[in-house]
Amino acid sequence: MNAPRYLHRPRRWPVSSGRRLVTLLGGCLLSLHTLAAPAQSVQAAQPASATPWAADVNKYATKTLENAQALGLAAVPLNGPGTAQFIHADTPMTPGSIMKLITTYAALELLGPNYTWDTAFLTDGKLEGDTLKGNLYVRFSGDPKLTIERLWTTLGELHGLGIHDIEGDLVLDGSYFRLEAPQPAFDDNGDEPYAPFLVPPSAYLSNLNLQHVQLSADERGARAWSTPELPGVSIEAAVQVAPPGECPDSDSYQWQPTFQQDGGVSLRITGKLPLNCRSEKYLSLLPPDQYSEALIRQLLAGYGIAVSGTNRLAETPEDARELAITTSPDLATMVRDINKWSSNVMARQMLLNIGAATRAEEDRDDRVAGIAAIHHWLEQKGIDTTGMVIDNGAGLAREARISARQGVQLLQDAWNSPYAADLMASMPIIAMDGTMARRLRDTALRGQGRIKTGSLDNVRSIAGFTRDEKNTTWAVVAIVNNTPAWNGQAVLDHVLYSLYFHPPEAPSLTQAAEKPD
Repeated sequence: MNAPRYLHRPRRWPVSSGRRLVTLLGGCLLSLHTLAAPAQSVQAAQPASATPWAADVNKYATKTLENAQALGLAAVPLNGPGTAQFIHADTPMTPGSIMKLITTYAALELLGPNYTWDTAFLTDGKLEGDTLKGNLYVRFSGDPKLTIERLWTTLGELHGLGIHDIEGDLVLDGSYFRLEAPQPAFDDNGDEPYAPFLVPPSAYLSNLNLQHVQLSADERGARAWSTPELPGVSIEAAVQVAPPGECPDSDSYQWQPTFQQDGGVSLRITGKLPLNCRSEKYLSLLPPDQYSEALIRQLLAGYGIAVSGTNRLAETPEDARELAITTSPDLATMVRDINKWSSNVMARQMLLNIGAATRAEEDRDDRVAGIAAIHHWLEQKGIDTTGMVIDNGAGLAREARISARQGVQLLQDAWNSPYAADLMASMPIIAMDGTMARRLRDTALRGQGRIKTGSLDNVRSIAGFTRDEKNTTWAVVAIVNNTPAWNGQAVLDHVLYSLYFHPPEAPSLTQAAEKPD
């Protein structure tokens, strides 16, 4: 059997686009400060205290974190006066989720903002009356966000075709991705193995592989249910109903899954739930292939369509005919979901898609191919990738590394990209939405920047674009690696605050003339 056509794409490397230097003050000031410098112009290392602004920020960080080496920072003005700032900018550091900016910007340029994913339902059988005599194939395409709503609508087309019974197997085709080895596991120490942020990427991914489990207490007692309600997953609310009172959060309960030999899961919830209170938790309890099989069968059953055969994983025959298809929103929309809410599984899925689209015939693993494609893309832009470790593309890795200078070079390049607007629109707005919704509220910075955040144990980070009070836009990357790093957020907010109210100004012509060569 020949492999599907999409598995034979030649490796496609992007052609580096020219970058332009933007200046508002004229050629006489060009030698005095960087406005929108290309990546190569900020290569020279600078000490942490090279400028009063950097010295002040580093002093604050050292005092707050009790560590003089904990902060790496690079800030460069893009469209107005100012002096580029660097603090330990060449030290490779663990970045957390700001790594997603590399993956999503690469996806915009390598795949295109209008790139979409098709998930098709096909058969090798024939229709006889209201019965499909043959197998139902689901050909996945690596869609980062194949939602239950889209699946429900698409499977409704089978009902519209008058199909009530499928005398065959449900066959999932995940051949779009090549994965030679399991994806690297994240060393999570939070005792949350079924949490949404740990969902692995997969060709079979649907509905982010999640179940929304809800718990309620009323006059009838405690009740629990999940959306979607999947065959093979049972839920028991072994919860004591307490007198009315303050409603606890979900961490006040024990959500204890038990896995059966037949692949089924029993979820038992224990604790005390006050009367008229509710609690909820998102959990990933099944492997992606098993989850998608259960979800598709459940949605078909909702339309009164029964599948008599078993579940299998196999490639779709070349002569199978299409019954229904669902097309995803475009890549620019996916990028917005990834960066606004820092979706790990979607970012990891995007890295695999980059690999699948650019791999050579001999490449056997799309994660490795995706990382190679991104490194090549960065190097074509003149960005030195020495010491950079992309790992899984989401930053959900303690081994990932990037320096602040590398990050700010990427942002400088993105500022001049044809897809700058798509990337910027995907980033959380200060004090307004996404992961920045609760930061720097009730300050003049509200709405003045688009900042991607990152957070792991001993890691806090920011990367993006922010304005100062003189309306100059800065590209800024700041990373805190410290034990502990929880107070790193105060340091990063101080960076944004200082850039806004006390932007490092460019030297005057007189000051520049007085400096030695």
